[in-house]
Amino acid sequence: MYTVPDQTGRRIVVTGSNSGTGREAAARLAVAGAEVIMAVRSLEKGEAAKAEILRSHPDADVEVRRLDLADLRSIRAFADGIRSEDRPVHTLVNNAGVMIPPQRMTTADGFELQFGTNFLGPFALTALLMPVLLASESPRVATMSSGTANFGRIRFGDLQWERRYSRTAAYAQSKLADLYFGRHLAAIATRGGLPLLSTIAHPGYTRTNLQTAGRNLGRAEQLPPIRRTILPSQSVETGAEPLLFAAADPSAEQGAYYGPGGALGLVGPTTRVRIPRSARDLDVAARLVAAAEGLTGTPLPI
Repeated sequence: MYTVPDQTGRRIVVTGSNSGTGREAAARLAVAGAEVIMAVRSLEKGEAAKAEILRSHPDADVEVRRLDLADLRSIRAFADGIRSEDRPVHTLVNNAGVMIPPQRMTTADGFELQFGTNFLGPFALTALLMPVLLASESPRVATMSSGTANFGRIRFGDLQWERRYSRTAAYAQSKLADLYFGRHLAAIATRGGLPLLSTIAHPGYTRTNLQTAGRNLGRAEQLPPIRRTILPSQSVETGAEPLLFAAADPSAEQGAYYGPGGALGLVGPTTRVRIPRSARDLDVAARLVAAAEGLTGTPLPI
């Protein structure tokens, strides 16, 4: 098991931390000494996750706050709360997401649900917290992508999938957008001589509720969690480690992409993985960020 380096004195926001890789990351960052803000859509589920962490680690410094990445008003309220405290945030972990709902659904602001929740929401949150991050020591943004990004493409002519919706292709686009965003942040930080470190991770095939939570949206009869898989798969303890490395390891590199290094790139210990061909064009990344700024009304202040 990967040992998270000492995080004493660092304040870290982890989105989607009531379950899965987010909860595992929040717990292990807190055990390593960080002050962790668990940013969750459901306060009830967040408090239950916090209680579970504290049962195993009574000295963990964890706090639950509401954040719905499918609602720009919620994102702005969360960011306003952070900024009003006049305290640093050292690391933002963009982990939360939704995966392949049964039909096309939209966010509170009318965006296609996966593109809005997985990319536009984290983009707006990052932009709004950027001044607080840059005011801290050794700021870092770690963004969760997916191996599915390898098969995605950015459909600039129809980012919201208003024509011929494909839930799997829309998911792949949203996670490719995350990968592009992480790389864009790294490029502009390097170009501007900023101290910000931007890293990206993917969990391989990790057994969490992500695979069923999206499919269960709008269903009267809920599908059970996935327990067995045909492809190689791994536990959440191992699956969270690329994200933990990206968020906390001192050897993590600017713009680098981390994931499992075992069978088919789906399981195994964390390693640096190659940027897929689909995510190598930084001009596309800049165009995507410009589109996100326009859609969310939130400029990236760097």
